[in-house]
Amino acid sequence: MMDKALIANIIVIILELAGFNISRSRGLMMLVFYTQLSNLVTLVSSVCYLISSDSAVTASMRYLSTVMLTMTVLVTLFVLIPSGAGFARMMLTGNGLFHHTLCPAVSITSYMLWEQHSSAWAVPVIVTFIYGVVMLYLNHAEIVDGPYPFLRIRQQSVKATVIWMTVLIVLVTGLSLGIAYAAK
Repeated sequence: MMDKALIANIIVIILELAGFNISRSRGLMMLVFYTQLSNLVTLVSSVCYLISSDSAVTASMRYLSTVMLTMTVLVTLFVLIPSGAGFARMMLTGNGLFHHTLCPAVSITSYMLWEQHSSAWAVPVIVTFIYGVVMLYLNHAEIVDGPYPFLRIRQQSVKATVIWMTVLIVLVTGLSLGIAYAAK
């Protein structure tokens, strides 16, 4: 009999592939979205789980995935939807159904309840910080627009940018520490 985590990770891989199939029309530009990156990390970490479920590297990848997915869901629910993105569009249709709802639900549940844990709490913070710095630069250089309102530094004040980035780094740090603590 297969264990729950193995079944969950197989389901995650199938769901991630379905979501990326919808997103592929954006080409490489889909990689400017933290949502897509968090789900790409999730896909890779679930494949790693199938290959070697008891490895420390796999546990660290699954942990990174869990923190990034949690960040994705919280920003979607408490920033993007209230600013007009629409609940149904973000959570129940298209790639949002997969990348904001189904994949996070299955993947986070599996990691928290059935998998080996990691406490490399700084890794998700560093990854998210690097993403933020790169995206701020790309927005400043007018290479990309957003893709999130808090990254549009040409349309907001320096003070607003500093506040947003501080809040987001504090949030990902809190999530990272909280998930590491809860998973013990």
